[in-house]
Amino acid sequence: MHSFRTHNCGELRKDQVGQTVRLSGWVNTIRDHGGVLFIDLRDHYGMTQIVISPEKPFYKNIEHWRVETVLCFTGEIVARDAAAVNPKLPTGEIELVAETMEVLGEAEVIPFQVSKDEDCSEALRLKYRFLDLRRKKLHSNIILRSKVISRMRQLMTEQGFLEYQTPILTSSSPEGARDYLVPSRVHPGKFYALPQAPQQFKQLLMVSGFDRYFQIAPCFRDEDGRADRSPGEFYQLDMEMAFATQEDVFEVNEKLLSGIFSEFSNRQVDAAPFLRIPYLEAMETYGTDKPDLRNPLIIQDASEIFRSCGFKAFAGVVAKGGVVKTIAVKGCAGHPRKFFDDMIEFAQSVGAKGLGYISWIDGEVKSPIAKFLSEDEIASLKALGGVEDGDTMFFIADTVKNARSIGGAVRTELGSRLDLLEKDVFRFCWIVDFPMFELDDDGKVEFSHNPFSMPQGGMNDLLNKDPLDVLAYQYDIVCNGTELSSGAVRNHSPELMIKAFEIAGYGREVVESKFPALYRAFQYGAPPHAGIAPGVDRIVMLLADAPNIREVIAFPMNQKAEDLLMGAPCEVEMKQLRELHIKLDLPKKQEKGAEQSSQQ
Repeated sequence: MHSFRTHNCGELRKDQVGQTVRLSGWVNTIRDHGGVLFIDLRDHYGMTQIVISPEKPFYKNIEHWRVETVLCFTGEIVARDAAAVNPKLPTGEIELVAETMEVLGEAEVIPFQVSKDEDCSEALRLKYRFLDLRRKKLHSNIILRSKVISRMRQLMTEQGFLEYQTPILTSSSPEGARDYLVPSRVHPGKFYALPQAPQQFKQLLMVSGFDRYFQIAPCFRDEDGRADRSPGEFYQLDMEMAFATQEDVFEVNEKLLSGIFSEFSNRQVDAAPFLRIPYLEAMETYGTDKPDLRNPLIIQDASEIFRSCGFKAFAGVVAKGGVVKTIAVKGCAGHPRKFFDDMIEFAQSVGAKGLGYISWIDGEVKSPIAKFLSEDEIASLKALGGVEDGDTMFFIADTVKNARSIGGAVRTELGSRLDLLEKDVFRFCWIVDFPMFELDDDGKVEFSHNPFSMPQGGMNDLLNKDPLDVLAYQYDIVCNGTELSSGAVRNHSPELMIKAFEIAGYGREVVESKFPALYRAFQYGAPPHAGIAPGVDRIVMLLADAPNIREVIAFPMNQKAEDLLMGAPCEVEMKQLRELHIKLDLPKKQEKGAEQSSQQ
């Protein structure tokens, strides 16, 4: 018989009744029923009930073993009485009557419950992540992640892709987020950077003659955390295709995503082809380039109706080049005044000066702004919104940029507060036709997305169009309001690249010095190529219906980019700094603290 187990804790059934078996696992719960002890023994695979009678020699020792102690039991499998069957457990028809017990690993008093989802601080959970990972939901999330990644690899291979690894230590890149830098010991004063993405390497693979590349790629960015973004590192399904168009990328990813989401969830999943929405249309209709299509609300433009109206606050905005956006909501008029006051407060919290509204109730128009509008103007608004009795229209008046963002936030908030979102579905869309360039806060032209993207009109558009009118072959894939990835058809022409960077304010010397490998490679026969990189963490987060991305990562950092389990980042020995030729220039407060620490 095996030293630790003949079976795992999730596989025994009535077919094994009468067999002598050995099980090992963690003590999930202990119950005393009139002197007879019942232990739920748990391992990675499931749970089995152990029965210990008082006459057993090890019985008296049980009271010393706390929950989460690792025990090994040998005994006979018996059928449970009909009244004792637990239909919630796959092993619920049997139990193991213990003959011997061995302690494999003692447990101290645990800082929080593992057998149930007890509320506790995330900091405590991350500090004791090894305990947190034993909890059923989190444990299941990590298993789900493994299965999803395995299936991704299979689906990619089936579509003719091969997996290649790209370097982790590379050069610093000037675009994107902040790099994590690694000092070189043998090249004093020089640094490697951890890759923000394998962007240049996968393009170089296409230039090298490989055709379809993919990789479950670790990426590193020194940026702040949020619910759908992990600080420090994340993983993406990185892919690139030679001799490929935008539609080729869409076809591959629609097959992949519809397959993954259908296989690993019970929700309805959009069938391919997914909806294509031009960027400008998305911003006008949803106020965001990451629209949640489960929300039925749309944003409309009411600027012309208000242009000459008596409501000077709105008419004045339009006269100065601004816009008035409106959102019509069915059946909203009957809500109490507090609902509307709360929505005004929310709009102000996201940058609005206010939030106007008009309600139609029992044939009457009720609104703080209705008295400033004519009957014809109110009728025009009603026709625009397609409203009926019981409906409400909300209004945002601001600059085009602000009205879009505020309108998008208000749309999302209304959908949430009124419970309008379609249930149990995954709604996908492609956002396409992104502008190649945009203006920064100082009014200068800069890249709006990926600087390596192909302009849709090629050199002709770069030479003859206003830069803000140039569209790129850039695209985002969005699911339920979460951006899963950005991608693009790549600019594989060195002269096109030089011109695009020139428009964004960078000379040829910048391209040659900052992107020497790509620039050099493109001069030796570069094929047209395109790619994308869906985020693995975000995909699993959606499938697991997790509240944040840390719930699907085995050992995540907190939102301050701290690893509370391992104590990172941490101070290092002075000897290590000397080897790397590094001297610290800490802020005064930190410097004092470090000095006191060294004295202790």
